[in-house]
Amino acid sequence: MKFRISDRRFQWLLVVILAGLIVYTISDALRTPAADTPTWASIIKDTPTAISLDNRTSDVLHEDKPLSNRIVEYHMNVEYNPDNKELQGQQVITWKNPGTMQVDELYLHTYPNAFSSKKTTFMKESGGKLREDHAVEGSYGSMKITSITTQKGQDLSVRMWYVQPDDGNIDDHTLLKISLPEAVKPGESITFSTKFTVALPHVFARMGVIDDFVMAGQWFPKLAVYEPAGTRGRAQEGWNLHQYHGNSEFYADFGIYDVKIKVPSNYIVAATGLPTKPAIEDSVSQTKTYAFYADDVHDFAWSASPNFRYYEEPFATKQIPGVKIKLYLDPRHEDLKDRYFAAAKKALTRYSEWYGQYPYATLSIVVPPKGGNGAGGMEYPTLVTGWSAESTVPSLELERVVVHEIGHQYWYGMVASNEFEEAWLDEGFTSYAEDAVMEAEYGVRANLPIEASYITSPAALKLNSWDYRDHNEYADNVYIRAKLVLRSIESNVGKQTMARIMRTYFERWKFKHPATKDFQTVVEEVTNENWSSFFNQYVYGELMMDFSVDSIQVKKPTQGDSTVYESTVLVHKRGGTAPKVPILFHFADNHKEVRVWEGTEASTSFKLYHTSPVDWAMIDPNYSLVLENKHINNFYKKDIDPKWQVRWNLGVSQLVETVFSWIAW
Repeated sequence: MKFRISDRRFQWLLVVILAGLIVYTISDALRTPAADTPTWASIIKDTPTAISLDNRTSDVLHEDKPLSNRIVEYHMNVEYNPDNKELQGQQVITWKNPGTMQVDELYLHTYPNAFSSKKTTFMKESGGKLREDHAVEGSYGSMKITSITTQKGQDLSVRMWYVQPDDGNIDDHTLLKISLPEAVKPGESITFSTKFTVALPHVFARMGVIDDFVMAGQWFPKLAVYEPAGTRGRAQEGWNLHQYHGNSEFYADFGIYDVKIKVPSNYIVAATGLPTKPAIEDSVSQTKTYAFYADDVHDFAWSASPNFRYYEEPFATKQIPGVKIKLYLDPRHEDLKDRYFAAAKKALTRYSEWYGQYPYATLSIVVPPKGGNGAGGMEYPTLVTGWSAESTVPSLELERVVVHEIGHQYWYGMVASNEFEEAWLDEGFTSYAEDAVMEAEYGVRANLPIEASYITSPAALKLNSWDYRDHNEYADNVYIRAKLVLRSIESNVGKQTMARIMRTYFERWKFKHPATKDFQTVVEEVTNENWSSFFNQYVYGELMMDFSVDSIQVKKPTQGDSTVYESTVLVHKRGGTAPKVPILFHFADNHKEVRVWEGTEASTSFKLYHTSPVDWAMIDPNYSLVLENKHINNFYKKDIDPKWQVRWNLGVSQLVETVFSWIAW
């Protein structure tokens, strides 16, 4: 998901930072398919290929063998009723036990219930707001499971209840526990069916309706992840169970999705995966049914509207054998289709070059209508959403959000980290990749000093998403600070080595759900160095770098016939360490010297001898310390004799020019 800083907030941040810098420098010195409910046999019969989890070959991928373990398989029919804004669905789910112990219970995520009242955990934590989008008063969403049975016909509805493992909130119904009549042995499977109804709210937080636009994200009962021992460092196997929180995104197993979507006949549907056959129109009911299939994915989303302007283009590069890029544009952005296609192609090209092949045969981009940004800036397997069509002359943010969400196809889609617990492994990595594409393709260089200054409440990156104080702290850390951590590693090892780190991590861990420790291991292997100190401070810990110049003392001793000033400059480390801390010393006669401090001890002093005194000193003058967030105390000016004042004024002008050169207005 793309974090969007409001323009006003960001402008205010710039004003505050600039004002502080100038003042300091100058004064101190600067939401029933068909009429008949499908039977098990009919659902399976209509599946485009064999459904064995063990013997499935791919319709979507460029390779014949599965890319993932395919733990789950979903066969779903869903119908959208625009009159009451509801989805009527049923599904057949097969789950294979990947562990070494028998399992006697299942868990389903029922995400739409997050919007069922103001008392849910999501609504209480978010305050009914996500990014700059607000829930509409009186508009609620919900999911009701009307039946659930095993393949043997056993009724499971009397064996299910909602659980709240994270906060005990009895009003939260986003996680459902099902006690099984028979345990599932290791390596064996269970198949069961459900019928469900989803009430869609006014579009908000990735799902809902605005006018005749539908965004169905997190719309179906979805199995939780059962993790074998060793997964993400887990000592004992078991379920990974969390509710839907204000900040959290998602975590699921890879599998197979066969989905039929019925909508009014004038609607166009965009969805994860590929269509398995042309849409079938029913002139009596005036509906149309679309069929999609996807494998080696861990989610399925779709969107529909009668107003979509649809375009597609084939695309191939040396690293991409062939992919069909599909645009579902709001009419207000129809004239901008070339910009969308260009951004998608640039992103796919760069990410495939840098990290590895994009393996799917399709990529869909949905542009929500004006007022529908609650569905905007979000990622799903092979489907992303851009910002809503608020403006007919959008800024480069149009390209940036497309680049960002396609980046998620790698870190969210294929690597598939646990975003409940380690969101930075997706959001931070995607933000890092986004910046690289924007600079390489559009010449837009990230303003890292300003972004670092934005981190006023640093927190550990490996935190549950709901353990951050609020959404701002969550976003500042898992997007911005996490990106800065990666940029800091890059600044220490160089771009080529960092490229090897990122590609090695992606190729090793795609389709495998890694953890933070797995990334650290890759960093250490590629660099042949121990990175424990760095990760303890900046990943597992909450530090930023903070170095300050605290004083300048000048003596004027006489040595023979020449006058030499002895200047003593005291500097402190007030945050995390850095391997090299550059310090610029400026003398009253415009002479300059640069020293490098290892920055391991709490403080140190530098003695400098010259024919004029040190009039100011500045730590990290070229902003090489990416994680330094308090630049204002990096500079200190010494009061000097009047005879040096003219040259001091020149020095101030040069310093201000240096600071302003980093500001992108």
